Amino acid sequence: MFKSLFSIKGVFMKLLIFVLLSVILVFMVHNSVIASQDVSKLEERANAPTIIYDQNGEIASKISSSKQEWVKYEDVPEHFYAALQATEDQNFYKHNGIDYIGIVRAAFKNVLAGGVVEGGSTLTQQLAKNTLLTHDQTFKRKFDEYFISQKIEDEYSKEEILELYVNKVYFGEGAWGLKRASKVYFGKEPADLTLNESAILVGLIKAPTNYSPVKNMEKSLDRRDVVLKLMKEENVITEEEMNEAKKEKVVLERKELDQYKGRYPSYVDHVIEEAIKKYGLTQNEILAGGFEIHTELRQDMQSSIENVFKDDANFPDLGGDQLVQSGAVLLNPKTGGVQALIGGRGEHSFRQFNRATQLKRQPGSTMKPISVYTPALENGMTVNSKLEDKPLDIDGYQPKNFDGSYHGEVTMYEALIKSHNVPAVWTLNEIGVAKGVDAAERFGLPITENDRNLSLALGGLDKGVAPLNMAEAYSAFPNDGTRVEAHAITKIVDVQGNTIAEWKKKETEVTTKEVAQTMTHMMLGVVKEGTGRKAALEKHELAAKTGSTQLGIDGIDGTKDQWVVGYTPNVVGALWLGYDQTDENHYLKTSSSATAAPLYKVIMDAALKNEKPEDFKLAPIKKEEKKPVKKKDTGKEEKEKKRAEERKKEADKKAEQDAKARKEEQERLKQEEKAKADEEKKQAEEKKRQDEEAKKAAQEEAKRAEEEARKAEEEARKEEQRRKEEEKKKEKEKPAEPPAEEPEEPAEPSEPAEPEEPPAEPAEPAEPPADSGGG
Repeated sequence: MFKSLFSIKGVFMKLLIFVLLSVILVFMVHNSVIASQDVSKLEERANAPTIIYDQNGEIASKISSSKQEWVKYEDVPEHFYAALQATEDQNFYKHNGIDYIGIVRAAFKNVLAGGVVEGGSTLTQQLAKNTLLTHDQTFKRKFDEYFISQKIEDEYSKEEILELYVNKVYFGEGAWGLKRASKVYFGKEPADLTLNESAILVGLIKAPTNYSPVKNMEKSLDRRDVVLKLMKEENVITEEEMNEAKKEKVVLERKELDQYKGRYPSYVDHVIEEAIKKYGLTQNEILAGGFEIHTELRQDMQSSIENVFKDDANFPDLGGDQLVQSGAVLLNPKTGGVQALIGGRGEHSFRQFNRATQLKRQPGSTMKPISVYTPALENGMTVNSKLEDKPLDIDGYQPKNFDGSYHGEVTMYEALIKSHNVPAVWTLNEIGVAKGVDAAERFGLPITENDRNLSLALGGLDKGVAPLNMAEAYSAFPNDGTRVEAHAITKIVDVQGNTIAEWKKKETEVTTKEVAQTMTHMMLGVVKEGTGRKAALEKHELAAKTGSTQLGIDGIDGTKDQWVVGYTPNVVGALWLGYDQTDENHYLKTSSSATAAPLYKVIMDAALKNEKPEDFKLAPIKKEEKKPVKKKDTGKEEKEKKRAEERKKEADKKAEQDAKARKEEQERLKQEEKAKADEEKKQAEEKKRQDEEAKKAAQEEAKRAEEEARKAEEEARKEEQRRKEEEKKKEKEKPAEPPAEEPEEPAEPSEPAEPEEPPAEPAEPAEPPADSGGG
């Protein structure tokens, strides 16, 4: 008997040792898995923004690809944390990442409700999922979440976890993190949030779209009331505070989050374009690289012209479905620095079409000083040279003056200030087209082989120009004949403080000082007594030239493009006005002198409000011709003209074909975008359907497993009952006094069955990016 007892005791000791070793092993493996988790990405914040500096070294704008703004723990009001814990994780300060009590409580509530009404995830689990994991409803994800959450609790204090959470969670309306959400919904910093506002924001976490006060105020307030009720139940606010919060009026001061709609978007777009094209950076590098980009920007000028463009009263209101568009550039003629620019009217989007720098339109009569009168002066003519203003037919090319009249003979000065077309074409024909082309190239304009014809005199360019091209070209006049390359960027410094790019001054001697000053004399006359009178500035002396292009639609009297390009001694300004898509319903009904000139005046007066007035310092002009005009080889020139005219006709035909092709391409792209949007919608609906089916299948599988477990348990119970009955029956059938014999040694007990896996956590709602906790 004693031997039997000792044998049983030995078996139990072995079993106990085995169990203890197993527990120790599991504990070691458990802790080893926790220790192996990498949570370093939790502390990754937004990439450093690239900072744009103005010409004085002052910060002008910031650009970044990140939508996140960080807020420190101490800058968040206590009532926000209280609302967060009461709603999402009531045992936050009691658990170590996993709230087993919360899981049981959530499961019990879900069973009673017959569906998922509460999740069991802690704030730490939500942080792990939002930052380090996917939102897939898989066992592997839940397994990873379990261990990562405990590693987070080992590495960070509760306060640090809260700081990480409020900066990583999604609040809807594109707002990641509490700081962005506070600005988006209420236009304030987190520290200034009221209890009512904190409750609204916390309520968003469960389902940001569904409870957004922007989309559904009633649902948002219902959810806020739930949050306040939970706070009261947790004794973090009184009933009086709860009622006061409910009475508070909700004032939404929504702010858009598109960082590219910040300060000076048109200028910033051009800076990015220049950094890419001139210095080899990529867009992603610029947005995420933390660069310091130093520029020629004048913030006072930039703000001034932006305000002019925001005021619709400054622009013609011609109705229709298009805005009259515009683009403008202000340039320092001595440095070539772009001091301000604006690329269009209306809503701005990141790197949209910039009409100040990317436009390709014919410059009209603003071309005359460049391609006609500068080379004419260089070839011996003066401001008083007599130019023919009679009906002209040169190999079929028949230019006409704007008003259809002729004046027989006019001086160069009069031809320019009145912007007569025929004298300009006659003059270019006299000096030779080649000299006009050469001059235009010296002024830095994009001239092609197709521009070698007499229409060059009136701005009939093959590729067209932007205001930036014209501003740089005209900068040679106030700079005594020298053109400095236009640029916005002066220096780029990387995040380590290394200068990786720096602007090098590039100058071109376009013409002589004497010719440049003579052109200024004449263009002062344009403003004083010519087509530019309405552009005259209040306090500054201005030399300028107006220009327009023909509409080209039979039976309609109007213009397609209007220009004014001019300058003071220290600032060059170029303005374009017109429609993006010109047709019989969208065109300008007046001349540039009537529409563009007054707008130009408003822009320049606003931009120069802080500038001290300064007059041009010009030498007296010489009125006599210095030498005979250089005539061309007539025969050769005639052949060249014919070839040029043929090229122009071919170019015009090609331009029409290109325009048609562009229109067809735009229509095709629209159809593709629509098809893409429809396909994405279809895919989203299919995914939603699959998710719902998967959820339903999971629920059915859980029910089936539960039913099988119940049946197995029932079968086991019945089997146990049968065994006991058989033992009783055998006991009754035994003899009264059985012979004495050695008691049998009991069989070793079998290993205990592993405990069943606890039921999976209830499936979480598909919509919110974070698990919903209690409430």
